[in-house]
Amino acid sequence: QLQALYEYDKTLINSFSEVSTQLTAVQNIGKVYTYQQQQVDSLMDAVNIANDLFRAARADYLEVLMTQRDALDAKLDLIETRLKQYQVMTQLYRSLGGGWK
Repeated sequence: QLQALYEYDKTLINSFSEVSTQLTAVQNIGKVYTYQQQQVDSLMDAVNIANDLFRAARADYLEVLMTQRDALDAKLDLIETRLKQYQVMTQLYRSLGGGWK
């Protein structure tokens, strides 16, 4: 009985630790997503400004393309972060006993 109690305590501590880790990961990835969304918004503004400058003959088209490339890279990073966010939420659900065997 004593050994079963120790095993139960061990399982309980491991479960708590796993859920705590997953909750922290969810919060951290949420913050990263917010910052990356702000970066994408800023880069989209930069694309609009670069287009305006090109139309006013104040910038080369290469500058417009480089700005668009940077915005695209930021959007792709944002998508990858969203994927990680969903994966961590799935792991949290699994840690809370979401029915997986």
